[in-house]
Amino acid sequence: MPYRCDVIDPPKTAVIVVDMQNDFVAPGAALQSRQAHAMVPRLAATLKACRDRGMRVVYTAHAHRRDGCDMGLYDDLYPPIAARASLVDGTPGVDIYPELAPQPGEHVIKKHRYSGFFATDLDLILREWGVDTVVVCGTTTENCCHATARDAMFRNYRVVFLSDATGTFDYPDIGCGAMTAEEVHRATLSILAFSTAHVMSCEELLARSK
Repeated sequence: MPYRCDVIDPPKTAVIVVDMQNDFVAPGAALQSRQAHAMVPRLAATLKACRDRGMRVVYTAHAHRRDGCDMGLYDDLYPPIAARASLVDGTPGVDIYPELAPQPGEHVIKKHRYSGFFATDLDLILREWGVDTVVVCGTTTENCCHATARDAMFRNYRVVFLSDATGTFDYPDIGCGAMTAEEVHRATLSILAFSTAHVMSCEELLARSK
């Protein structure tokens, strides 16, 4: 049976805010997730409550150098990245969306793949803090949030995945059928709940961590 995090110990818990950057969240951005934009007020309020309870908050930001030396296959997958119009390190698009800006002393982990753990020092930082539980939120549900949650579980962290503080975008039909953002989100939550994380709402998280 899937594991549960019925009691969450704030001093041993870190909230990982995945890729809530201007290029994914701001209106008009080429890679915008409307679900991510819509959840900003809820996530901002939840982060404040988590900080008040003593949880650590750490951010990830997906970014690539302009010369493409860390690009991998992303220029094949996403035209705005290939055109260097999105996720270019050192540009405002890579910055965390202002309403969710890190507080003084909070870290932003630059990453070059979906997972916040791949080729970064996130695991090192969490272990230095004595963290054993991570709360995953942000965008996109099925890619960067999913990959980060999976990699956390592989490293023996207990994983909480916030159902109403994660979001994605519509998927076009490229041969296997189109999916709406709502369908992608729901399917990913079902998969994660069975195999990887305790999926819960922001309200449930706060109720379990007083």
